[in-house]
Amino acid sequence: MRQDKFPALPLALLSGLVLAASIAALLLPPIPQDLVYHEFADRRTLLGIPNFMDVVSNALFLVAGLLGIGYLLKDQGTQLVPGLYGVYLLFFAGVFFVGIGSGYYHLRPSNATLIWDRLPMTVAFMSLFTIVLAEFVNVRVARLLFIPLLVIGAVSIGYWHYSEQLGRGDLRLYGLVQFLPMLLIPVILVSFPSRFSHARLYWAFLGLYALAKVFEFYDRPVYQVFYGISGHSLKHLCAAAGCLVFLYQLKKRHTARHAGHR
Repeated sequence: MRQDKFPALPLALLSGLVLAASIAALLLPPIPQDLVYHEFADRRTLLGIPNFMDVVSNALFLVAGLLGIGYLLKDQGTQLVPGLYGVYLLFFAGVFFVGIGSGYYHLRPSNATLIWDRLPMTVAFMSLFTIVLAEFVNVRVARLLFIPLLVIGAVSIGYWHYSEQLGRGDLRLYGLVQFLPMLLIPVILVSFPSRFSHARLYWAFLGLYALAKVFEFYDRPVYQVFYGISGHSLKHLCAAAGCLVFLYQLKKRHTARHAGHR
C-alpha cells in the first residue's frame, strides 16, 4: 500500500518546530565562540602527543566510519532505502572524517582548527537526518532535501568562521544545524512507522548522543572524579559508539511487514 499522504498532526508539529527554532535563532543576538571552550580539562602530553586522550579517543570514529564504509561496499543496497545508497555512504565517510578533523583540532584547539572538526560533523548530521526522513517519512522528500541540507550545513560553518574573522562571531546557524535535527528525529520516530525492523535502535543512538553532550558539558568535573579520562574524551567515545549502533542496525534489520512504498 502506498503511503504518500503525511499524517496532518505530525507534519504540523514538525513544521512548527522548524519554524519556532528558526525564529528563535533569528531573535537571539549573535553568539560568538567562547574561547574558554578550547580549554579542555585533560591537557596531558603522552608519547609526544599534546592533549593525548582527547586526540586518540577520536580513533573510534575512524573505526566506525571504516567499518560502515566497508559494510556498504560489500553489501550495496542491502536493507537500505532504494536510491539513497550514497547518503548512507556519505554518513559513514563523515563519521570517519570527524575522527580526523576532531583529532587535528585537539592537537591545537583554536577557532582556526575547530572548523575541521565541525565541517565533517555537519555532513554526518545532515546525512543521518536525510536517512531518517527517508526511512520513516517520505523518500522523495528526503531526496529533494538532501543537497539543500548539505549546503545549509556547509554555509553554517562558513558563516561562523567568516564572522569570527570579522570579530563578530555568530554560531546561531550552526547551532540550528546541529541541534534541530536531533530535536526533530524523536518526533519522527514516534509519529511515523519505519520501513525497517530494529528501528528502536535509533533511540539507543539518540541516547548515546545525549550522553555525549552531557559528558562534553561536564568535561572538567568528570576528569576530577575519574582522573585519567575527561568528559570530553568520553564524549568522543559515546558519540562514536552511537555510530556503531547505527551500523549494527543496518546489519541486523529487515523490511518491516507494515512498511509501504513511500
